Amino acid sequence: MVNQTYIADVLVVGGGTGGTAAAIQAARRGAKTILVSEFPWLGGMLTSAGVSVPDGNELESFQTGLWGAFLQELRQRQPGGLDNSWVSFFSYDPRIGAEIFADWVQELPNLHWISGQVPLEVFRQGDLITGVRFADFAVTAKIILDGTELGDLLALADIPYRWGWELQSEWGEPSAPVTFSSLTHKYPVQAPTYVVIMQDFGEAIAPEIPTAPNYNSSQFTGAWDAYGAETFLNYGRLPGGLFMINWPICGNDYGEGVGRLIESDVSRGEFIQESRWHSQNFAHFIQKQLGRRYGLAEKVFPHTSTAFALHPYYRESRRLVGLTTVREQDILPIAKGRVASIFNDAIAVGNYANDHHYPGVQFSLQPKSIRWGGRWTGTPFTIPYSCLIPAATDGFLVCEKNISVSHIANGATRLQPVVMGIGQAAGMAAAICVELNCQPRDLPIIKLQTALLDDNRSKALIIPLFNLPPNRSDWRHWQLYYLDNPQAYPVSGDCPESAFGKPLIPESNCFKGIFYRLEQQEYRFTVTAPATYQGQNWQLVTLRSHIDEQLRAYPHEQLVTLWGHYNHSGNWLLVEHLNGG
Repeated sequence: MVNQTYIADVLVVGGGTGGTAAAIQAARRGAKTILVSEFPWLGGMLTSAGVSVPDGNELESFQTGLWGAFLQELRQRQPGGLDNSWVSFFSYDPRIGAEIFADWVQELPNLHWISGQVPLEVFRQGDLITGVRFADFAVTAKIILDGTELGDLLALADIPYRWGWELQSEWGEPSAPVTFSSLTHKYPVQAPTYVVIMQDFGEAIAPEIPTAPNYNSSQFTGAWDAYGAETFLNYGRLPGGLFMINWPICGNDYGEGVGRLIESDVSRGEFIQESRWHSQNFAHFIQKQLGRRYGLAEKVFPHTSTAFALHPYYRESRRLVGLTTVREQDILPIAKGRVASIFNDAIAVGNYANDHHYPGVQFSLQPKSIRWGGRWTGTPFTIPYSCLIPAATDGFLVCEKNISVSHIANGATRLQPVVMGIGQAAGMAAAICVELNCQPRDLPIIKLQTALLDDNRSKALIIPLFNLPPNRSDWRHWQLYYLDNPQAYPVSGDCPESAFGKPLIPESNCFKGIFYRLEQQEYRFTVTAPATYQGQNWQLVTLRSHIDEQLRAYPHEQLVTLWGHYNHSGNWLLVEHLNGG
C-alpha cells in the first residue's frame, strides 16, 4: 500500500558510491532531489561495503571533482593520515567516510535522503520512466537514476541489460574468450567480497572468532605464503590498528553460484549469507594462524556484527545496453602511447589496471598498466556520457557499475573513483535536463562538460593529462582545448606546456640520503638523516607530475634532500618536494 507520493526533479535510487555522488551533485546544481538508499550509510564501496582502501585515480592530476573533495575531507578528518597500506595511497576508517557523505547531504536543504528502502516497482508511460514505488511510499520525478549496487531498476523497468561474458566475436576485444567455457559458466560476473575488518588487540587477547557453516581450512591454505603475514596484514591496513580483509589469493572473494544475485530476493539473500560466512571463516583461519592478538574489529559498522560490512563489495552488476558501450579497446593504451583514446562525449576519467576476480583462476588480460612516479599505475581512459543513457528509454540514467560496458572492460570501470566521477556527471546531467526540460539523450554534451569543469564546489576532470593538476591556472583551457581538438590529444598524456601549481598536500617531513636508480621508473633511497631512519632503504614514489620528471632525470648515487611521507606498510617515501643534496 502506497501511503505517500513524493514529487521531485531528480530521484536517485541507491546510496552507493555513484548514487551518493549523483544526488549530491544534482542538489548542488539546484534540483529538488530525493535519494533513497537501502543502508544507513551512504557511499557504497567507499564506506558501507568496507572497501576503505580505494584503487585508482591516485595521481594528483586525477584527484578532482567529488573524488578529490572526498580525499581532501579525509585528510582533514582522519587521524594518522591516509598513507597506511601498500595496496593504495589512501586508507581510512570507513566511519569517517560515512560521516563525510552524511555531512554533505545534510547541508543541502533541497536533498531529501530516505534510508532503509529498496525499489519494488518502476512506473513508466511507454518509453518514459516516471517513478518508483517502495514499501510504503512512491516517488515521481522528471529524471530517475539507477544507483543500485546490482542495477535493480534495470530489471524492474524492463530496460535491456547485459549479465555475463561477451565473446570476442561481439566487439573484437583481445581478452574476450573465443567460446564459452566452464569459467564463463561458473563465474558469469566477477566474484564479490564480503569485507571484514580485523583489529590488532596488542597485548590483550582478542575474542575467539567462531567458525561459520561450510568451514574448510584448505580453501585458505597458502593465502599469504608469497608475501609473509605482516605484508598480508599491511595490504589493507587502516589507521587505529584496523585491517581491511579483502584478499583475492585463497581469501574471501566468493563466487559460488554468483548468478543467484539476480534470480530472486531469496536466492540473493542466500548468496549474501554464504559470502559473509566465507569471510568469517577466513577471519577464523587468520586468527588460528597468526594468533589471538588479531580478532574482529569492534564498533565499526552500524549493525550487530560490527566487524562485517553492511553488504558485499560487488565488482559487477547488471550492465545497461546503452547508446555507447565501453569496450576493452577503449581502456587500453593507444599505439606507442601512455593513454587511451578519448571519447568526444567524455564526462569522467579512470586509470586503474583491468582487474578481474575469479577465485582460484588466473585469467589473462591485455596489459594496461604503466610505470609512473616510481610505481605501477594504469593507462588513463575516459567514460562517455552516452554509456549512461538507455538505447530506447527516456527519463532515466545509470550512475554505478551498471553503465553500458563490456564484461571485460568492467574490470577497469568498476573502481570507486571512476564510479564517483560517473555519479557526479550523471547528477549534473539530470539537473541540467530539468533546467532545460529535455531528455538525457537530447542534452547538449558541451553543456554538461563545461558544467563539470566549472562547478564552483568540485570541478571535475574530463580529459586525463598527467602534468595538469587542477590547481593550475590553465587547467580549464587545456581541458576545453582537447575536447575541441581530440586529434591533438598527446599520446604521452602530457600537456605541451609544463608549469606546476602549489602542492595539494603541503604538510611533509624532510629526509636526506642517497638516490639510486635501479631501472627506469624504479628508485631507491638510502636514508642518512634523520638519525631515526639512518641506513634504511626505501622505495621512492610520487603522485605529482613534476616530481616524476625530476626523479626520471636525477643523477644515480647522488645526495638528495626530499620532503614527503614515509609509509611503513609499503616501505616507500611518498615524495612531495625534491632538492639536490
